[in-house]
Amino acid sequence: MRSVCFLSSSYCRAMMLLPSLFTLLILFSSLFIILLCIHMAVDDVASRTKTVVGHNLDPTPWHPFNKEEADAHPLLLHASRILQCSYLSCRFPTTAFPSSSDPAAADHHHHKRKKNINSSSSTCPSFFRSSIHRDLEPWSRSGITPAILAGAQRHASMRIVIMGGRRLYLDLYYACVQSRAMFTVWGLLQLLRRYPGKIPDVDILFDCMDRPTIHRSNYSDVEPPPPLFRYCTTRDHLDIPFPDWSFWGWSEINIKPWDEEFRTIKFGSQAVPWKTKDATAYWKGNPDVQSPIRTALLSCNDTEMWGAQIMRQDWKKESSSGFKNSGLSSQCNHRYKIYAEGYAWSVSLKYILACGSLALIIDPLYEDFFTRGLVPKQNYWPISASNLCESVKSAVDWGNQHPTQAERIGKRGQGLMEELDMDRVYDYMYHLLVEYAKLQVFKPALSPTAQEVCLESILCLANEKQRQLLESSLASSSFSPPCTI
Repeated sequence: MRSVCFLSSSYCRAMMLLPSLFTLLILFSSLFIILLCIHMAVDDVASRTKTVVGHNLDPTPWHPFNKEEADAHPLLLHASRILQCSYLSCRFPTTAFPSSSDPAAADHHHHKRKKNINSSSSTCPSFFRSSIHRDLEPWSRSGITPAILAGAQRHASMRIVIMGGRRLYLDLYYACVQSRAMFTVWGLLQLLRRYPGKIPDVDILFDCMDRPTIHRSNYSDVEPPPPLFRYCTTRDHLDIPFPDWSFWGWSEINIKPWDEEFRTIKFGSQAVPWKTKDATAYWKGNPDVQSPIRTALLSCNDTEMWGAQIMRQDWKKESSSGFKNSGLSSQCNHRYKIYAEGYAWSVSLKYILACGSLALIIDPLYEDFFTRGLVPKQNYWPISASNLCESVKSAVDWGNQHPTQAERIGKRGQGLMEELDMDRVYDYMYHLLVEYAKLQVFKPALSPTAQEVCLESILCLANEKQRQLLESSLASSSFSPPCTI
């Protein structure tokens, strides 16, 4: 062997290195297999993890929609990011503040905190008490038992449990259209920030789609209805209305959080004095939402015959052009603004009232939590749906003949919205949940599948546009108690 190695030393060295190479090959192969297994395990867990963005969730069967078409930002998060956001963010929290790159948001945050320090307890708007009492009256005798609550699950897109006044947990059942779930849950997290430790333990079921489902005629005192929260209700339904997601922003159509949007709209409304505003009624929206009222309204588009300008809003086109022609503050140059319900109620009502124009509200079927504060001919003008165009024309003619009264009614509508700032929105949420908790005849407990959600986990899942809106709507703790009802 020595002679062979003497004749070919390179061959001998190669033979001596073979065991080392085999060892390295085995090590690298083992490492590769381990990493592959970890990757497969991560993908497997991520494929079963449900998020407020809609991962691994089907649309609600009672209101199906195409998730890819409905989402302006597809769900492209890497599996590891989903796990990080869902399982690690709340374990290692950080304090979130408005981005330093957004001085306006930071300044507004400081202003709100200063206001909270200097404010004292006040009286809630009068409709708070009557609305909450009416909405919760079906359970005033029976209370809310686990069995009664369980009946709402088949109508719900998510279950929300608040524990200890500071922590929030979710069970997600179905996806919500666009970013509704994200912004709704964010709003509840802000309520916990505003009144830390003061929100009682509650267990609620929530549907984030449009139309109410708990019909009054199906229930009685003997068989109480299942309590289901959503954004609107009707006189014939028992769904419990709750502030909608757009109070914290609507990223898909470039609408800012409510306090900021209201200030912008009110400022825009002052650009043109009432006397020189266009003396016609104005509506701009999407008629293609299975809304008979909006379809009928299109036939009123004649400023000479009906005194109305009706414009179609194409949100896909607006999105592609950077929302240059859909700014709400630039739509306050008419004396009269029309509100027409869409597939159900429409979030547009608060923006229409914020303009200070005389709001012409077409026979509403649906109501959200604040529309109980509307009084016909005091802060809006009622429009008949049965003779729509004629009713719009009659309102316009009356307003032009009585400009002082018309302007006064419009300003009262704007005043109602100014009173309903985010301080009051949080107060309504607070009182509703407190009164709801009193009706629970059980101690809320977490299900095995409940997942904690916190500021960090929401921000982790948000895209850039959503994150900007979320951070700018961040609430600060209040140094004064909620308004009294």
